[in-house]
Amino acid sequence: MEILTSYNLIIAASVILILSFFFGELSRKTNIPSVLMLIILGIVLKFGLDAVGGAESINFFPILELLGIVGLIMIVLEAALELELKREKSIPIAKAFGIAFIGLMLSIWVAALILHEFIPDMSMEAAWLYATPLSILSSAIIIPSVSGLSDTKKEFHIYESTFSDILGIMVFYFLTGQMDAAEHSSGIIGFGGNVILTVILSLIASYLIVLVFQKIKTHTKLFLLIAVLLLLYAIGKKMHLSSLIIILVFGLLIANMPLFFQGRLRKWLHLEKAKHIYEGLHVITMETAFVVRTFFFVIFGITISLASLASMNVAMISGLIILSIYIIRFVILRIFVGKDIVPQLFIAPRGLITILLFYAIPQNARVAGFEAGILLFIIIVTSLIMTAAMIYDKQRTSRAVRKALDSPVGYERWKAPSIEVLAEKAEK
Repeated sequence: MEILTSYNLIIAASVILILSFFFGELSRKTNIPSVLMLIILGIVLKFGLDAVGGAESINFFPILELLGIVGLIMIVLEAALELELKREKSIPIAKAFGIAFIGLMLSIWVAALILHEFIPDMSMEAAWLYATPLSILSSAIIIPSVSGLSDTKKEFHIYESTFSDILGIMVFYFLTGQMDAAEHSSGIIGFGGNVILTVILSLIASYLIVLVFQKIKTHTKLFLLIAVLLLLYAIGKKMHLSSLIIILVFGLLIANMPLFFQGRLRKWLHLEKAKHIYEGLHVITMETAFVVRTFFFVIFGITISLASLASMNVAMISGLIILSIYIIRFVILRIFVGKDIVPQLFIAPRGLITILLFYAIPQNARVAGFEAGILLFIIIVTSLIMTAAMIYDKQRTSRAVRKALDSPVGYERWKAPSIEVLAEKAEK
């Protein structure tokens, strides 16, 4: 087709990336998630392609699948590189992990009950699988959005959303494994053994990667490292291992090298050289994740059907799931955190991981009655609720600051009394 020439595609890709950058800057100032802007951009592009008759001739799903795999790896790696395993942070990390795990499992359970009840031909097994992506917090949306919060709240959201991503992905692939008749008999014990084996192999591979790459002197080693990680992930998938654990373990190891290289291992580590690898990898991971997220959400916007949002059934099911998300979150936060749960209560958006895992549902597990509009509805509404909560919190903080400035603490000049004055007071 004439419109899909090489130069037109380069122009389109460049404009999308430039717009994505400005969406990010606008998101920081307005607290409107850039994800929503990218999806809207995709919808606008869809109208443009429909006008010239080009949308039907393009199969976007293989592109989404490839972007999804790379995006999943980059998100987990980026999250792992952000986790600092320090003794003084053990309590905040444990609390965030507990909240993420309990919230995830309860949300999956309630969402599965709703889907099983209201969607025809939805078995309970399939309902759990479909409910998992809908129950995972989006670190891709949360982490950039909470920069204006206090350090304690910001740290909590970074840990919670990261754990929710990783645990949710593991639960999803456990459930898909159970739907495969060949793996069905292995159950939780078999899955646990698979995870332990993967962790052991991941640790060995991670130590070897760090020891080898710290000795490489060429400046092009970082993309070589990314290639090695992608290779390990793909091989792990072929061997039916929990491949994302490989990425997670490597990210944790290189982000916390002093913790992992102790005793005799310390003499093998050149910390300064290894730190350069970590810093470069951190930058490349963030840049790659930015590019992947941009194109993924734009293409998702192109592929969605807006007509499904007009369905009353979609609105009802989505509304019930959204209501359950905030009720469960309210109870858990009151138990673990206390009364100060604003805006944390409303920071529970769904996003990239939700879409990625939805497209990763095996063909034999797909239910025809499930409408993709449910996915889009939940993503949009939870993002808008988070936006409103962040704007409210910013206004509340501004009011408190203005009040403090309007009522400054008074002061007066003070002069140390002389010895004579003190003597007179003593006589009285």
